[in-house]
Amino acid sequence: MSSSATEPRNTMRSFRFRTEREKGWKELDSLITRAEAAGIASLSYEEAAALASLYRQAMNSLSVARSISMDKALLAYLDALCARAYLVVYAPQESIRGVVVKLFTRGIPQAVRRSSLPLLIGFMTMFMGAVIGYVMFLQNPDWYFSFVSPGLADGRVPGASTEYLRSTLFDHDDRNGGTLGVFASFLFSHNTRIAIFIFALGIFATFPSFVLTFYNGLMLGAFFGLFAQAGLGYELFGWLSIHGVTELSAIAVACAGGAQLGLAVLLPGNVTRREALRRASPDAVKLMILSGLMLIAAALIEGFLRQIIQVTEVRLAIGWGIGAMWLAWIMLAGREEETTS
Repeated sequence: MSSSATEPRNTMRSFRFRTEREKGWKELDSLITRAEAAGIASLSYEEAAALASLYRQAMNSLSVARSISMDKALLAYLDALCARAYLVVYAPQESIRGVVVKLFTRGIPQAVRRSSLPLLIGFMTMFMGAVIGYVMFLQNPDWYFSFVSPGLADGRVPGASTEYLRSTLFDHDDRNGGTLGVFASFLFSHNTRIAIFIFALGIFATFPSFVLTFYNGLMLGAFFGLFAQAGLGYELFGWLSIHGVTELSAIAVACAGGAQLGLAVLLPGNVTRREALRRASPDAVKLMILSGLMLIAAALIEGFLRQIIQVTEVRLAIGWGIGAMWLAWIMLAGREEETTS
């Protein structure tokens, strides 16, 4: 049979094939267009069910059209229609905003609760370091120089007068916004480096992370011992609390995130170390994100509020009040999903 006789027959067959099914294709195209513009959630239950059914029919039509060699224009149309329907039905529908909201309302709090043991160990490690640093300082003040760097000490060293130590806690000098902003920026940079270092060290069998966290506790204990010996323990506690509740918690959270990775390498269980590390990574990353957020908050508090607020009781209320809000978010957010799952 000549090609001139075949072409009219193929054209007629394509026309009949299209006429019989075109109504469903147009309906599918309309539903896809709406879903692309406003999301799949904009469709009713009946429309979503129709979309799935029409998508299957369109795929079947595409398969038949390919098998009987329909004209190229029809094949191209069905290819494009089915591709768009696939993206609407199967592609992730969450926007960036939705992903961020989900991270903060469920992802981070649930990751912290799943990491309760390494988190508890991180806090206990810092607390033990603080107790030991305090006791060692009382026994021999020279230990202070081993734990506290000269830059951090800033003249607050054994032998300093009570008046000078008090002046470092209650600074009544006028500070403009620019000076406080620079100070906050410096503190954020410094604290972030510490947290990242602690987190990164965790992969080496977790031990170095806990050592660095313990060292931070030693420094804190020696620092507290210096002021307590001068009769300023309560005032220092308030001075530290306003930002330290958030800042020290951030360091413990970073330690727990590093420990998650280290424990996956050290104790992989019944899977390979690579697989164990892959499974531990999502929670560890969420903990590091939380640590970063807490460090930003701590730097702002330390750079601004602590310099402005000069009343110990107010410092205590702000510091522990903010700590209570962090705890409430971590303990309560995302509970509904855990209950229903």
